[in-house]
Amino acid sequence: MKKLPYFLAFVFAISIIACSTEDIEEAISQEDEEIIEDDTPPEEEDDGIVSDTPCDFDLSDLAANSTITVNCLLDLEGATINLPPNTTFDFDGGDIFNGTLIFSGGIIDGRLLNSSLKTEGNVSLKDPVFKFNASRWENIVQGQTSSDIALKNTAEFEDLMFQIKEMGGTTFETNVFDAFFETTKVTSTTADQNFYASVEGINVPSNFHLKMSDNTKLRQFPAEGGIENGTVIAVRDADNVRITGGYVIGDRNDRIYSPQDVGLEGTHLMHIHSGRNVTVDGVNFVEGSKGALAIYSIGFRFDPDYIPTYGIKVINCSFTNIRRMGIALTDGNDILIEGNTFTNVGQPMAGSDGGEVGYAINIEAFRSRDANGNLLEHERAFDILITRNTEINSRVGFTAATIGQDITVENNDIETRCIISLASGTKIINNRFNASAEAAERFAIFAAGSHSETVFDNEISGNDITGYSIGIATDTNDIDVHDNTITNGDIGIQLKDTSDSRFYNNMINVNETGISATNTFVNNSTINDNEITAGRFHLFLTGFNNTPDTNGYTISVERNKFLTSKKVTINNANGIDFMNNEVTGGIELGTSSNINISSNTKIDPNDSDGIRLYGSHSNVSITNNNILEPSGADRFDCINNDSDTPNAIVLSGNTCANR
Repeated sequence: MKKLPYFLAFVFAISIIACSTEDIEEAISQEDEEIIEDDTPPEEEDDGIVSDTPCDFDLSDLAANSTITVNCLLDLEGATINLPPNTTFDFDGGDIFNGTLIFSGGIIDGRLLNSSLKTEGNVSLKDPVFKFNASRWENIVQGQTSSDIALKNTAEFEDLMFQIKEMGGTTFETNVFDAFFETTKVTSTTADQNFYASVEGINVPSNFHLKMSDNTKLRQFPAEGGIENGTVIAVRDADNVRITGGYVIGDRNDRIYSPQDVGLEGTHLMHIHSGRNVTVDGVNFVEGSKGALAIYSIGFRFDPDYIPTYGIKVINCSFTNIRRMGIALTDGNDILIEGNTFTNVGQPMAGSDGGEVGYAINIEAFRSRDANGNLLEHERAFDILITRNTEINSRVGFTAATIGQDITVENNDIETRCIISLASGTKIINNRFNASAEAAERFAIFAAGSHSETVFDNEISGNDITGYSIGIATDTNDIDVHDNTITNGDIGIQLKDTSDSRFYNNMINVNETGISATNTFVNNSTINDNEITAGRFHLFLTGFNNTPDTNGYTISVERNKFLTSKKVTINNANGIDFMNNEVTGGIELGTSSNINISSNTKIDPNDSDGIRLYGSHSNVSITNNNILEPSGADRFDCINNDSDTPNAIVLSGNTCANR
């Protein structure tokens, strides 16, 4: 082994000065500044070079299997040096620069690598963890810069990661680093010149960990007007990737939006495009102009070149002031979104509107129908778990299961709302919904999808919902809504155009109506075993199943407890079995047909009749009900048959008991 002389400290020249505190403050939003509590620019890590004395030798006389401990400054003077087999360079405070080393097997300490030293041939890093020191890479420029330099930054930073990977590196650590990257320009040299965001962003290689500190900021260079795509970081057709920590900052308030923008222009902060086993952990996504994270696959599922995305984890990240959507998921499976915080997604800011969509997480696979009406799944999003997240003040909502399968939204803290649309096997369960001031005027959960055959086997259960005008609304097929607690709102559950569904074991305490369905139909569905406390109506069914198309539809209301002295109102309705319930208050039935009110265990009216009938009826049965004498005025009766068609009503077996 050749031991080189050891010399005193050396300060390596830096040609590019990092941006000032004022520049950083201008580029980061106020919310981001709050996250970064200390505005003082952090000091860059010492690169470990302590020598200031040139080496007094060259490398021409090395033998095979030599180990050189570098403790001086070795200027190669632009030369290209072919090293003997299995040469090793150890670091001891020195440096090698201004030339090229060609290895034939061998090892080099990563602390010796820099932008003026090129390595070729077969060489490995001594330590698979490479610590990126920005001051040693003059080809990567920090701070405010031009589009051309930012474009070069993108290529150089990506190339360096792939170089480290080729040298056996598994982890690329960054600390103090703040740079802009241009990712909206086509760099392809092929004739078609197509733009692919996941190609033009900073790609992270397979089997690799990009490990960023809180002092790392990767920024999107402000795009031109009309640009609708781009991303700072990308995982494209790669396996076993980890991206952790750091800040990825968009151009939301710095870019140009064209007059024709309808909310679609902008760039993302990260794309996962045919990624397998990818973990994104603790990354801070700030002010993306099109969104933060897009997850999708190369090709369509029926294409021969389709490459799927799967095994994705997005955990412990923050999404702050993102325009349009926090996460857009269109194709992939086995996906975990856990422990993240979404703040102000889709909300307008001083420099930009909120864009379209406005959901923190939007799951929307693309599908169509062929000429024969057969469903074609171009994309498929399924086997997705969204759990333990916190959502604050999204413009529209937290999750939109727009098109997908087997999606679970569980154990999240939510300020706005969730929807299920053209989805199956989807669950919104055990979440805590606490309405913000703006969200209070709408619903907490909406199950849509109406009559599509792609909507089935969905569930809304175990949620704690407070402060919404409507707790749960449905316009759907085949859903179970059960064991939810709905309080401090106007309507607990609102039904519209709903079939083959079940509503049971819910606890509802609201200011207006417990369960409501007006000017709509509900078919082959049950409302059972709920406890309802309402300020106006326990149950309000009016304009219900009363069209020629819905005349044969039925609904069963059984074993519920209606706990306040309010009314169950059925009017202009058809096809209802109301049985075995406990009613504190009265029941009123007007102008209806095919109604069975029977075997209710207790009807306890106060300021109303026990059961009041009015209008014209057809096929109405009132039988075997246990009614208490009204406790209000003398004009009230256990049963007040004021119907215009008394012969259409069967009254038998009812009791009218004294209190």
